[in-house]
Amino acid sequence: MSTFALALVLVAALCHALWNLAAKRVGTDGYTFVWCYDVASVVLWAPLAVLALLAAGQGLSPALVLASSLSGVLHIGYQLALQTGYARADLGVVYPVARGVGPVLSMAVAILLLGERPGWVAAVGALVVIGGIVVVATGRSAAGRHGVRAGVTWGAATGVAIAAYTLWDSISVTTLGLPPIAYFVSSCLWQVVLMTPTLLRRHRASVAPVLRSRWREITAVAVLSPLAYILVLEAMRTAPVSLVAPARESSIVVGSLLAWRLFKEPSPGRRLLGAGIVLAGIVLIAR
Repeated sequence: MSTFALALVLVAALCHALWNLAAKRVGTDGYTFVWCYDVASVVLWAPLAVLALLAAGQGLSPALVLASSLSGVLHIGYQLALQTGYARADLGVVYPVARGVGPVLSMAVAILLLGERPGWVAAVGALVVIGGIVVVATGRSAAGRHGVRAGVTWGAATGVAIAAYTLWDSISVTTLGLPPIAYFVSSCLWQVVLMTPTLLRRHRASVAPVLRSRWREITAVAVLSPLAYILVLEAMRTAPVSLVAPARESSIVVGSLLAWRLFKEPSPGRRLLGAGIVLAGIVLIAR
């Protein structure tokens, strides 16, 4: 991986940790909150996406529309699972579990469905990730043992979605050659379109209160989440996903540390140790 690609990924990791802190602050009305920051993301980033398309002499191709629609579906699952986890459990549990499950799941799929045989280092890495998750999951939680179980459950569900969208988005920007910024904004637009019917039926009354009380968090996620992922997609254009994916997971340690400092979550030493073990395992898987 080049120095420039590594810099992109590390900045993305910091942005990712920061927007997750903002999302954690929103404990209720998760569906409405997700819809609001998806709308804000489209509004903020659409002009840049249009400029990028014009500069490249490209338009809205069928491949861009169709590929981003599937990405939108996968990201909706990711966002709602993550927000549910943050509403029911500590960030210090949900975050490392979610970021650790993805690489292990990807390796399992490669073995079972694709017939790949990773080396012993990758196998050890998977075991290390699992060990790190166990360290995190056996600590104390502000919500008690039920909170730990909820954090592991929703963190794992989030990890499944992460593995799915990471694989598909990598194919979209590499194999299909779709422009990252336009692709991401198109995905956000699909998320808004697909979520709006349910919002109007079940959550219409909560839109105004969420906008009034959570505009700071909405803005933070709308700026930092797209920025983080666009930087990752750009890095994927010049570096293999097997290197980009583990490097971006350095956000696990940053997020766990900030969760302790800002939310006073219990067992900070255990959470940081577990997050560090998960990160080490991810690095081994990618070697």
